[in-house]
Amino acid sequence: MQRLTKEKALDLMQNADLLELGKMASERKKELHPKGVTTFVVDRNINYTNICWVDCKFCAFYRHEKDADAYVLTFQEIDKKIDELLEIGGTQILFQGGVHPKLKIEWYEDLVEHIHTKYPTITIHGFSSIEIDFIAKISRISIEEVLERLKAKGLASIPGAGAEILSDEVRDIIAPKKIDSDVWIDIHRKAHKLGIMSTATMMYGTIESDEDIIEHFDMVRKLQDETGGFRAFIMWSFQGDNTELLAQIPDMDKPSSNRYLRLLAVARLYLDNVVNIQSSWVTQGPYIGQMALKFGANDLGSTMMEENVVSSAGANFSMAQDEMIHLIRDVGEIPCVRNTAYEILERF
Repeated sequence: MQRLTKEKALDLMQNADLLELGKMASERKKELHPKGVTTFVVDRNINYTNICWVDCKFCAFYRHEKDADAYVLTFQEIDKKIDELLEIGGTQILFQGGVHPKLKIEWYEDLVEHIHTKYPTITIHGFSSIEIDFIAKISRISIEEVLERLKAKGLASIPGAGAEILSDEVRDIIAPKKIDSDVWIDIHRKAHKLGIMSTATMMYGTIESDEDIIEHFDMVRKLQDETGGFRAFIMWSFQGDNTELLAQIPDMDKPSSNRYLRLLAVARLYLDNVVNIQSSWVTQGPYIGQMALKFGANDLGSTMMEENVVSSAGANFSMAQDEMIHLIRDVGEIPCVRNTAYEILERF
């Protein structure tokens, strides 16, 4: 099959009939997932701290150390959350926090070792490239050493958070203190080479252009060609409530469902080497999340036992396992619970 070029992808994004685009993405999805299975994972987001010095303008979650509602969870508080997850059959924690200005590698090692030792059946999918970069800086060690040491303690994979749009012109405005696009890519490259798999993400709907989005897709595809280390791609729209960015640009258009489905379909067509595309029902709601299954997505993501980041910005959708199963069956697909590695654990 001939690969989609950047020029063709841009043309599809801007000019293609939406239903025709959905049909093209569905055909590609069926080539990759011929058994008609749609997966989801039972997990919990644990945000170990909301203290962050990066001050991204699009984020409503972060706090500074002196804020009254700033926190760092104790190991006991984290244990309680994991115990609750195990009670509903969960297998994974998505572990992320703010970029804490004082926590060094030893704290993270102790945390990962504690969880991995006490809860050996739980997969730790944690620490964005932004966190890893700062842990290296404050600990005065290399990125590779951070990854090696956390892997040795039980870190299984890393999430794609912090990618936003991989365009430095955009990043310099919406998150000027964050790492550059090339650094984000290189941290995932380093992780993949150490045998740590990851996901790739994209947050759209701020000030980026269509060309920026295509360039983002291309950077992900090129690294996947090189390492094969991305298990999935997840994209979501900017959630603006309570954010500095929306306060600065109050007339910013909120991305439509049409726009989400259009970009998702182009992502499925362009990212021909990323097997799994996840639907973002957390930001789009359950029914557009379901519709995404007709526009290239083959995974509904997490049952999301807990979510604190996008909910701080006004997205408050939730979904139980039974509802996920119903939505998947309703479009004629087979619902299956998976683990972090996209291995099927149970069929319904």
